[in-house]
Amino acid sequence: MGKIIAIANQKGGVGKTTTAINLAASLVVLDKKVLLIDADSQANASSGFGVDLKNVKNSLYDCLLKGEGISDAIIKSSMKGLYILPSHINLVGAEIEMLNMDNREKVMKKMLESVADKYDYVLIDCSPSLGLITVNALTAADSVIIPVQCEYFALEGISKLLNTIKIIKSKLNQKLEIEGFLLTMYDSRLRLANQIYEEVKRHFRDLVFKTVIQRNITLSESQSYGKPVILYDSGSKGAINYIQLAKELIERTKNK
Repeated sequence: MGKIIAIANQKGGVGKTTTAINLAASLVVLDKKVLLIDADSQANASSGFGVDLKNVKNSLYDCLLKGEGISDAIIKSSMKGLYILPSHINLVGAEIEMLNMDNREKVMKKMLESVADKYDYVLIDCSPSLGLITVNALTAADSVIIPVQCEYFALEGISKLLNTIKIIKSKLNQKLEIEGFLLTMYDSRLRLANQIYEEVKRHFRDLVFKTVIQRNITLSESQSYGKPVILYDSGSKGAINYIQLAKELIERTKNK
């Protein structure tokens, strides 16, 4: 059965989608079969792989709310071995529509049961909120990667996320673990970035990934071209960082 990993942090702009896109692509480069689920109504993980959202027939919304089969909604990306379940703007109102559903927190978990064993990794790009869709992702996941931006207020809101994870673990998903805290947008020249790095390491110790994602303009550029950074500029810092992260994740998975 494939390992299901949610990438979550209710704080926006911390590198969740960038991580989802580039970690997925890097795992594929390392010969893993990956399904990337775009669980954010902004659909940036979908467009970051060049998915034409206007021509998407079925999306995550249709699977969660309309009972469409997930296999009919999954599309092949331009990279062999990488598949995408795209998002849709309709996902904005999905949480209200789901309120009256039975076992509303477990809809995504049930949806994934038929396909998870076809992949080595299933990555879920969560929206910047702790709403019902994110709760669904955490209930379906084996573990969660928490990107932390190396900037002021980086740890703001982390305690709320950790509390949500604790509640989900106790009531909805006992197997849920923290895969790791990932430091993003790191600039070694800045004293503040180094202070935040040390603070996160002191707080969370072995839960912090050794790999740090450095601030790199190529990561932003590649998304505007609808490509992961490894296809846009394989020699860039961003590409090298995410390959290192993928290797570290594979190693962690082996040891668990």
